[in-house]
Amino acid sequence: MSVYKILHRTRYTYAAPVIDCANQLMIYPLPDHRLTVRSHVVSITGQPEVALFTDHFGNQVGVFSLIQPHAELLIDSVAEVETHAIQFPMDEATAAAQWENLASLRFDVEFMDFLKLAPSELEPEIRQALSSIVTFGAKPLKQALELSEYVHDNFQYQQGVTSIETPLEEIWRGRAGVCQDFTHLLIYLLRLIGLPARYVSGYVCPREEGVRGAGATHAWVEVYVPFYGWLGLDPTNNCIVNDGHVRMAIGRNFADCTPVKGTYKGTGAHTLEVSVHIENGKPIPGNEVPEAPVYVQQSPAAAAAPPMNSYRKYITWEQQQQQQQQQ
Repeated sequence: MSVYKILHRTRYTYAAPVIDCANQLMIYPLPDHRLTVRSHVVSITGQPEVALFTDHFGNQVGVFSLIQPHAELLIDSVAEVETHAIQFPMDEATAAAQWENLASLRFDVEFMDFLKLAPSELEPEIRQALSSIVTFGAKPLKQALELSEYVHDNFQYQQGVTSIETPLEEIWRGRAGVCQDFTHLLIYLLRLIGLPARYVSGYVCPREEGVRGAGATHAWVEVYVPFYGWLGLDPTNNCIVNDGHVRMAIGRNFADCTPVKGTYKGTGAHTLEVSVHIENGKPIPGNEVPEAPVYVQQSPAAAAAPPMNSYRKYITWEQQQQQQQQQ
């Protein structure tokens, strides 16, 4: 059993007061048999009422509006969670039985979203590249682990070379990206060979230095293993997800799991600051509480003077911005 305290702060500051701010939050730890939420408090500028609902994928989602003028929007999430080690798949069934089980899921509404493969002009090239990895007759779990290792070993973890809009083809050709890119790529490879795969956003809780994705929200994959269930794979760190990962949301891709997004009326000149700090009751080297936000992003309009006050729509892709500051 492990216990973590997670402090996640999102701050927007505007060049001039804005109004009619409406937002959606997906920052709620997702409890299951491996995760217990001991406490969770979300504090928001102006203390608006947050309405909660459960979406199609079982995620808890919060929505709120801030009507009055404001020059700053601060969203603080403080959660204390308890995690438990997973029980690893025994993988005793034959490969044939497992692939037959997977074939039966193709038209199951619970899995259809996670089997759908986006068309890509590079599919023949990718299949050819994987021909030495994907072994006919191997068990699904073995194939999934090998594909996760392939992404980790053949793609460079590099900040600033991709964005939320970078297509799969550019990630494949560029051979570089961050956790979100590794996750989207592995999902494609798993679905390519017929394995249901879904996107997970959350936090990775390091026990030592060198863990990629610490200090920010993180992303990884869950693959469906026949006769076992969903198993988390983190291609960014080349590991099976265990009690050091905390889920916030699951979906088909990042768009289904965006931590914070919204709209407002007012100037486009704004600055986003994000920081995540995780404690586990023991000193973690390099995990001191930051004196300043881990990441600061200023909109291009912020340099313009005077600020524009026309109505605009902004979708806050928080995790896209965090790509630039993940360690």
